[in-house]
Parts: sequence; C-alpha cells; structure tokens
Amino acid sequence: MAHVVILGAGTGGMPCAYEMKAELGKEHEVTIINSNDYFQFVPSNPWAAVGWRDRKSITFPLEKYLSNKKINFICATVNKIDAKANKLGLDNGDNVDYDYLVITTGPRLAFEEVEGSGPDGHTVSVCTIDHAEKAWEEYQKVLDNPGPIVIGAMPFASCFGPAYEFAFIVDADLRKRGIRNKYPMKFVTSEPYIGHLGLGGVGDSKGMLESEMRNHHIDWIVNAKTTRVEDGKLFCDEMNEDGEVKKQHEVDFDFAMMLPAFKGVDAVANVPELCNPRGFVMVDKLHRNPKYTNIYSGGVCIAIPPVEVTPVPTGTPKTGYMIESMISSIVHNISDEIHGKEPSTGATWNAICLADMGDTGAAFVAIPQIPPRNVAWIKKGKWVHMAKIAFEKYFIRKMKKGTSEPLYEKHILKMMGIEKLPK
Repeated sequence: MAHVVILGAGTGGMPCAYEMKAELGKEHEVTIINSNDYFQFVPSNPWAAVGWRDRKSITFPLEKYLSNKKINFICATVNKIDAKANKLGLDNGDNVDYDYLVITTGPRLAFEEVEGSGPDGHTVSVCTIDHAEKAWEEYQKVLDNPGPIVIGAMPFASCFGPAYEFAFIVDADLRKRGIRNKYPMKFVTSEPYIGHLGLGGVGDSKGMLESEMRNHHIDWIVNAKTTRVEDGKLFCDEMNEDGEVKKQHEVDFDFAMMLPAFKGVDAVANVPELCNPRGFVMVDKLHRNPKYTNIYSGGVCIAIPPVEVTPVPTGTPKTGYMIESMISSIVHNISDEIHGKEPSTGATWNAICLADMGDTGAAFVAIPQIPPRNVAWIKKGKWVHMAKIAFEKYFIRKMKKGTSEPLYEKHILKMMGIEKLPK
C-alpha cells in the first residue's frame, strides 16, 4: 500500500486529494496536512473585504468532508521535510512518513520585504480570509471618515488579478453607497503597464483595463517599486525601462490594500535542492522534482520563470484552470508510478480567468498562459460578474461533495459559450 501525503488544502490540494483517492482507491492511503482546519475559497476574499461575503459563506470544515471520501486529515503545520528519509516533522511533535509527497501549499506572504506593510503594519491584504476580515474592519473605518484609497501590488507579487478586482469592487461599493466622490483612488503596481497581469498582457488587456481605470476615476503608478509604508503614507520609486529611478512618490492614504511579494513556505524552502532561491519548488514537465522524484508539486508554490524581464520584479501567476491541469498531471503520474508504469502526463498550462469588477467583469482566455499564444481572448460584461458568483457557489458545493471532475473546464467554459478549448 502506498501513502500519498498532500501538503495544503486549498484550491489545488483539495481537488488533488479527491482525484487522487478516486484514482487510487481503497488499496492506497491519501492524507492531507493543512495548518488550518477549514477550506477557504480564496477568490471570494475581495468580496469579503467590503462586506459582500462573510467567513461562513466561503469556508467549511475540512475533516467532515474529507472523511466522507476516506481521506485522512491532519490539522498541523509542517516544520521540517526530510526528503531523503521520506518523513515530515509536524509542529505538534508528530512525524508522518510518506511514499509520495504532493506540495500544494500556496505561497508564503512576504510582507517583511517592504517595511511597514501587511496586516501587522499599515496595509491590508485579501490573500486569506483572516486578512480579508481585517481589511473589512479597516474599510468600515474609512467609510465613516472619507479619504484617499490606495490599492495595488508590491515588487515580486505574482498574482495581480485580485488587486484589479478589489479596486473595481471598492469603486462599485462606494458608488452603491452614493459616496464615491469622496474617495480619491490610486492603483500602485509593480507591473510595467496596466493590464500586464504578470502575463505580458492578454489580448488587449492593457487598453481595456486602462480605459476602465479612467472611466472609474482611478489613477495609477506603474513600474512602482514600493520601498516602505508608514501610517497614512506609501513610498515608492517609479522606475524607467532601464530599471533606474524615474520619479519618487509619497502617496497619501487612509486605506491601503497592497498584495505582497510571494515566496515559498519555510519548511519547503529549507529542503536542499528542492527549490529556487525564493523558495518555489522546481518541477519538470511531469510536475516532479528532479532531485527528489517522489515529490510532486503544483499551484502557486512551483517555480515558473517570469514571462519577461520587467523593471520591477513581477512573478507569473498560476491561475485556477492552470492549477487544475497541474493537479490532474500529478495524480495520473503518481498513479502510473504506483502501478509500475512510466509517468507521462503533462499539464496544459492554459489560463481561463473570470475577473470581477464589482458590477461587471472581464473574462480572459490565454492558450497557453505563457506567450507566444495560440489564443488570446478577452471579453467584458455583466455576465462575467454573474458567472463568477455562480462558479463560487459551484466550486464550494463540489468541494463539499468531494468531486474529482475537472471543474474549470466543465463549468467556466460552458458559461463562456466555449464548447472545448483548442489543443
């Protein structure tokens, strides 16, 4: 009997556990280890930060639903990975042995890289439900005392969509309250231009998002290297194309949401020859680590080179559909190994994104996600806002049910009117 251990119970780890158990059956053991005892649907956090969602609506307890599928659950933090001995050390003092390890931890949020940033500093975040609840507390304060709002992303951030979403969601919320005119808004991002998204743009994302920003009276600073944050003031260097300081900014704010730099979680980053210098797991086309061939990884925690060199460092996002294809690759390859076959399944790395904009939205399709692309498709409309709400409910329901089906391809493509993606 093989024991497959999955680190992380997010939008990668949970589908991985369900698909792995369905593939391997009762003859083999599947265990999830997660530092929290609940699942959270991270894409809904921007809504939670303005009070449109609460914790109960986008989280659920893990053990109850995993046990229904005979999947083991351990609520603990992994302090050490002994990759040579195939053993994990937990913060509760226990050790867990594995035959195969799947790392789907997501990132470590490196707020310390910008002095004064983060929920313990002077900015808020929408990266976790805890952070979103803190953001909601701070947002309510600024509703009572209007002032300037800053939203954006720090250097080395590698997921820009939530920053754009949150900017438009805040704009929509303030308009619904009839007080948008009282809040100057500025978008401060490490991207080289609006709509870059860490992807080198998708179709005319630059033109479309610049137009939306102007229409919603949101000013911006691009190529922004945020250097520090003080109470009510964000300091950033605007860089030119050669990476030299073009202009220094002191941006006043009463409310600031800045996405942080991403790094690998400590226990993973500390394993010799497993990760790149920023702690992201190095994988081959099979999503297997070249050094430790019984360790696989998928999602935000893997190492993918930036799409292009930018004046301020930006990472490459790993979107939901892309992660789904990584997970299927991992499951099939581990199953092949267990059954004495040569693993051969690679991920497609296509991107399908629904970006909410408060009362409308934008849908992106990039095939493959990293250019040059066969397809670069972008559409805007209220239907995207409604589609994202529908997908939120669909995904949470399926995670409770314990499905192993491909959720993105089955549901989002249908909502887009796309029968099947081209190869």
